[in-house]
Amino acid sequence: MTTERPAAARPARSDKLDRAVIITGLVVVAGQIMAVLYTTIVNVALDTLSRDLHASLPAAQWVITGYLLALGMVIPLSGWAADRFGTKTVWIVSLGLFTTGSALCGLAWSIESLIGFRIVQGLGGGMMMPVAQTIITRAAGPDRLGRAMSILGVPMLLGPVFGPVIGGLLVEKVSWHWIFYVNVPIGVLAIALAAWKLGRGHDGHAAVRLDLPGLALLAGGLISLLYGLSQASSRGSFTQAQVLGWLLTGVACLAAFTGYSLVRRDAALINVRLFGNRLFAAASTLMFLVAIALFGGMLLLPLYYQVVRGQGALNAGLLLAPQGLGAMVAMPVAGRVTDRLGAGRVIPAGLVLVLAGTAVFTQVGAQTPYAWLSLALFVRGLGVGSVMMPTFAAAYATLTRAVVSRAATTLSAIMQVGGSFGSAVLVLVLTRRITSEFAAHALAAGRSGTGQLTHLPAQVRELVAPLLAGSFGYAFWVASGLTVLAFLPAAFLLRRPARLPQPGSEIPAKATQAR
Repeated sequence: MTTERPAAARPARSDKLDRAVIITGLVVVAGQIMAVLYTTIVNVALDTLSRDLHASLPAAQWVITGYLLALGMVIPLSGWAADRFGTKTVWIVSLGLFTTGSALCGLAWSIESLIGFRIVQGLGGGMMMPVAQTIITRAAGPDRLGRAMSILGVPMLLGPVFGPVIGGLLVEKVSWHWIFYVNVPIGVLAIALAAWKLGRGHDGHAAVRLDLPGLALLAGGLISLLYGLSQASSRGSFTQAQVLGWLLTGVACLAAFTGYSLVRRDAALINVRLFGNRLFAAASTLMFLVAIALFGGMLLLPLYYQVVRGQGALNAGLLLAPQGLGAMVAMPVAGRVTDRLGAGRVIPAGLVLVLAGTAVFTQVGAQTPYAWLSLALFVRGLGVGSVMMPTFAAAYATLTRAVVSRAATTLSAIMQVGGSFGSAVLVLVLTRRITSEFAAHALAAGRSGTGQLTHLPAQVRELVAPLLAGSFGYAFWVASGLTVLAFLPAAFLLRRPARLPQPGSEIPAKATQAR
């Protein structure tokens, strides 16, 4: 039964975000920023971890892979846990797991212990994004989702920019242990703020049972897909047996879960009939395509600065700062316009800006002026800030309060898989192009995958920089093409302010069409 009240019973709400919503958003951001930063902050320390813990680089890679697989295991649980125990309780537990995992990672004495503690960290981090979306959506309501989501978007868009900066600074100036220890005081503060400021609400229901068969299918599918995609990225191939087997297993598990959910309906961990809401379906498709293009592009950008221009992780992160600044400028404006005119008017304009900023990198060379690239990144950031959070707002705009937690789980899984798929595709395109260019000039390309990019000797990189730059330009053309695909689902989004769903239906069969 829906928890939405009839429109006549709802108190009139101000068009502005009230103090309670802003405080809730800031409390959530205080915790979420840890998990988002750690999507990239550990990457810059892999070589150091391998050396200090006397492990091979493939073994050290499991520090990232183990965390990723923990995310895939726990994301499907987050919606059920929020409904069963309440969002405040689950949020504090996820913060506690992440903070405890961080402290233990800093104390790690071997690569095996570090991988184990990273899994603990991932169990907390995997619940943060969907639970944060649920908290914000329920606090703001559909009429103010754009502005509320713009608060939540700050760490999501700035994390990939400043993660390498912070990680590089700590590794170079202090110790790798501190990339984990730095989280502990932030985590303790976030837990205290959540306990103090977040309302318990009425979103915990003791009668909600855990769907164990659905969990096995959904978590198994996500873990298989994410592991297969991580292997595709590192190996530079989708067709190797070690990659294809995992990907096919993931697809089979998700297909089986879809059939299972259609039969079980609301008793399933996620009711796939949620996609009967055409606005949610369009926003979910858009989210997948946006994650492919944007997060894949965010992988290419620092690689260009490091591989072609020879910058260290710290300088590469600083050179990416204009993109974060552009996103910061755009997000509050995009949020207000989304609430006033609808996401269908904001997102296409944002995609145009993303394409304009990315187009500069399709023509990138080994000596392209940094000022010109920074301007392009600022424009790209404006576009990213105008696309990402309005897409979330559009997905939730016509959903009832009762299904928000499961919708958040769905969107988080879609975004994680889309981002991993985009990274794998663009790394594959890039490495294949580099191999082709090297072969055309009678040069040996060396290993495939990301290892080929990050382990070129400096003297070799300087000689082949023009070939590398041309390969990056080609990959950015592919990224632009993937971005163009996002215009199709964007055409189905609302081009007017969102209306509250009518009571009496948990999942509206047909949401109001864009017009």
